[in-house]
Amino acid sequence: MVRTAESVAAIIKAYDVRGVVGEQIDEDFVRDVGASFARLVRDEAGAATTVVIGHDMRASSPSLSAAFADGVVAQGLDVVHIGLASTDELYFASGLLNCPGAMFTASHNPAKYNGIKLCRAGAKPVGQDTGLGVISAEVVSGVPEFDGPAGLVSSQDVLEEYASYLRGLVDLSEMREMKVAVDAGNGMGGHTAPAVFGPMPLDVAPLYFELDGTFPNHEANPLDPANIVDLQAYVLETGADLGLAFDGDADRCFVVDEKGEPVSPSAVTALVAKRELAKEPGASIIHNLITSAAVPELVTELGGVPIRTRVGHSFIKQEMADTGAIFGGEHSAHYYFREFWGADSGMLAALHVLAALGEQDRPLSELMAEYTRYSASGEINSTVADAADRTAAVIAAFTDRTESVDRLDGVTVNLSGKAWFNLRASNTEPLLRLNVEALTQADVDALVDEILAIVRN
Repeated sequence: MVRTAESVAAIIKAYDVRGVVGEQIDEDFVRDVGASFARLVRDEAGAATTVVIGHDMRASSPSLSAAFADGVVAQGLDVVHIGLASTDELYFASGLLNCPGAMFTASHNPAKYNGIKLCRAGAKPVGQDTGLGVISAEVVSGVPEFDGPAGLVSSQDVLEEYASYLRGLVDLSEMREMKVAVDAGNGMGGHTAPAVFGPMPLDVAPLYFELDGTFPNHEANPLDPANIVDLQAYVLETGADLGLAFDGDADRCFVVDEKGEPVSPSAVTALVAKRELAKEPGASIIHNLITSAAVPELVTELGGVPIRTRVGHSFIKQEMADTGAIFGGEHSAHYYFREFWGADSGMLAALHVLAALGEQDRPLSELMAEYTRYSASGEINSTVADAADRTAAVIAAFTDRTESVDRLDGVTVNLSGKAWFNLRASNTEPLLRLNVEALTQADVDALVDEILAIVRN
């Protein structure tokens, strides 16, 4: 494959590496990415000597991760393979071993994709401005060879240590016996959930636990409501107390209540925030600007300090490092924990939900009602030719109802009557993303209709 700055930029993105296997990504490409990454972490202050590598269940993952390892050892660094893993298990290994890491996964993308999530020691993120830009340039120009001995390759299974570590971060002592339906979507949740939940007083009803990177049942993207329909039905069929759905690399977790109704990730963020603030009163809690207004309201009421950020894991992880925040949550069901090296773990968030439900007798629908104060639209995408022009038109149309406008990430317009909307242009596609929140669903629907009529013209 011919490499140009443009073609490489389409693969090495702002936060990770991702592309179509055989067309954009092959073994030669990732071997060079591995070599460049090794040079990056080897030559920094506190130089790394080892890189830990994990991979998901996609057919291309073992060979691509092996090629990446070849690139690393050629630069004189050792490699520790942990084999099949979830992304948060790789973050755990990076923290446990205190070394940089690489996770081979394309998360929720279709089967033809694969990619790499990179981190420094202690699961610290690597983004465009913190290393990916350097790697992109070297992959295009050619990675310099290393004049020294090659590193060594070894293997280490950390699954049980990972599971035990997560359980140790949550007080599970008061948990009653419960039944939980778990949809792994043929992704890595089928690998990690049995290890984590096995010693707990849970009757696990498994759905699609078979590891299969072709995703034969549904896409491993629970953010799309179509992909949790099976879990919703399964909760009702099995009489489960709740349902959990994981994405392909199992770093995100979505929750369904005993009625088969989805629980908003914002409500989960508020619940976990309350539990973490009980452990550390007055602590800071991070939420992105798409998260429900109920989250900062609750945090403030509990004496915590809410911190509002842009959307995206690199911004939240950096803000956690800068502020010492104890927890952070996103509307996309990414949940970040200071006790987990500031990294995200859907499984750890699931343990908090299970503990909160299991230490009292109410059903989950009643428990979560106290964290659900508003109605929301979810993210709605529109294909537009000029996102800036359409955004300006919307702002103009709402001038007489606007209380404030901010541009932290896209444009957030706060309206009278405790309603707001955000419009954000995609960085990679001609899309304008709309999120709306208001007191009632009728208010949300009316705002969505009015805004989309302008956006889609």
